[in-house]
Amino acid sequence: MAKLRSEFDKRNVKVVALSVDPKEQHDKWIGDINETQKTSVNFPLIADPEFKVANLYDMVHPEVSDKFTVRSVFVIGPDKKVKLTITYPAATGRNFDEILRVIDSLQLTAKYSVATPANWKHGEDVIITTAVKDEDIAAKFPKGHTRIKPYLRTTPQPNI
Repeated sequence: MAKLRSEFDKRNVKVVALSVDPKEQHDKWIGDINETQKTSVNFPLIADPEFKVANLYDMVHPEVSDKFTVRSVFVIGPDKKVKLTITYPAATGRNFDEILRVIDSLQLTAKYSVATPANWKHGEDVIITTAVKDEDIAAKFPKGHTRIKPYLRTTPQPNI
């Protein structure tokens, strides 16, 4: 996360981590991360050694005991609503490229009347939602569009 700080800043996204270790362990853990990952942890870290927050939000993967690392990710929108949750098994690292991809999609789809298809990446075509009437497409999407089916219309990503 620390190495990707500029990517999160570019998207106006704040990062916070929750750890089930006590604060004293965080200092050691952060030192280890800084050393082994050649970075500097640059985001807030919440200590939750009693698992109060982790259990409240069901953040512990169901296949492991609550003594393992919490590997849940929440993306919360500006409206304070959860937009995405992912819980990884303790032995599986998070996919930060996927998290950034989802944030790009969430920000794009919140601003324009579009949806992103499976495996969409920044810069690829998007789907015009069915809420947009055919007669309104030209004004809303001046880069043009392709009509594949009456309900499936694509357009170049509108914000680039």
